[in-house]
Formats: sequence, structure tokens, C-alpha cells
Amino acid sequence: MYMVVGLGNPGRKYVNTRHNIGYDVIDAFCAKNDIKFKSSRFNANVGTGFAGGEKIVAVKPTTYMNSSGEAVAPIADYYDIPIGNIIVISDDKSMELGKLRTRASGSAGGHNGLKSIILCLGSDEFPRVKIGIGEPRGETHDEIVNFVLGRFSKEETEILTKTAVRAVLAVEEIIKSGVRDAIQKYNG
Repeated sequence: MYMVVGLGNPGRKYVNTRHNIGYDVIDAFCAKNDIKFKSSRFNANVGTGFAGGEKIVAVKPTTYMNSSGEAVAPIADYYDIPIGNIIVISDDKSMELGKLRTRASGSAGGHNGLKSIILCLGSDEFPRVKIGIGEPRGETHDEIVNFVLGRFSKEETEILTKTAVRAVLAVEEIIKSGVRDAIQKYNG
């Protein structure tokens, strides 16, 4: 069994923002694999189904980005999902727009959603699929927040639509063949 987690912030205010690209990709993954989300008692929208011959628990935390681990850890515990089978999809402001990077494990890299998950799971040994949203133009806290909570332009959306398709394929590859194969086929 695998858990696939798309990071983002709940509510209309955050739809189509840079920080919500994880939500966008998990929605595409679930649409492709006919998995329907429902609200749950876990501070998340949760859907179950199958992909790549494996049972899937799809998760969209509703705790807001910085507290994502508070939803992920209890769900992993409830379904008895090993940490290595939790795949997290997130944005990355340190990568150029549209770049895709799959990793087997690692630090949060300054991403507060990943930081929360690592803290709550007590481990950073879970695969992640990171999508480049471009680097903020400013360096102050407010400039960075405004950037990640900003919306994509039409041109950026076209680039990220293609990246989202590749991200879904990378998640499916992790499930079917493992992280190494996903890295070789889809990073870049």
C-alpha cells in the first residue's frame, strides 16, 4: 500500500497558486486513476483506489501547508503505511519553473510542508516529487510569501501543465518500479 500526498493550502483563496502545485498534481493523479476524494476525520481529504497494481491512499491535507505532517502522520499510522511508501508531491521555489525532481529521501530544503511531515513522521526517508515554481524575485519574508501564494501566468500554466503530466508519471513509476527508475526517467 502507498500513500500519495499532494501539498497545498485549502480554500478558494489558494486555488492555482504556486504553493498549491502539489494539490494540482494529486488531483491529476487521482483523475487518471479514478480515485475520488472525501473529507475525513484526519484533517485531510482522502481517497482510496488503485494505481500501478497497488492500493493507494491519496491525501490532500487541509491543515494548511506548514502543518501538513499533522494530517499525514495519523493517516500513515491508521493505514499502517511504511514511511518509504509515502510519496509527497510539493512545490520547490529553488528550482526553475517546470523542472521536476524526484528524490528517495532528504531534508526539507526550506519547505515548511516537508519540514512538518519530517517532524511528525520522525524521518525524512520518504520519496518526494518536487516541481519547480521558479525563484522569487525578492528576498524578504513578505516577498517570498507573496510569490509562493501568487498565481501563475498563462505562459507559466502551459509549462506546468506539461510538468504535472510528467509528475503523475513519476509517481506511478515510483509505485510500479521504485524511486530509482522514476529518477532516471523523469528528473529534469
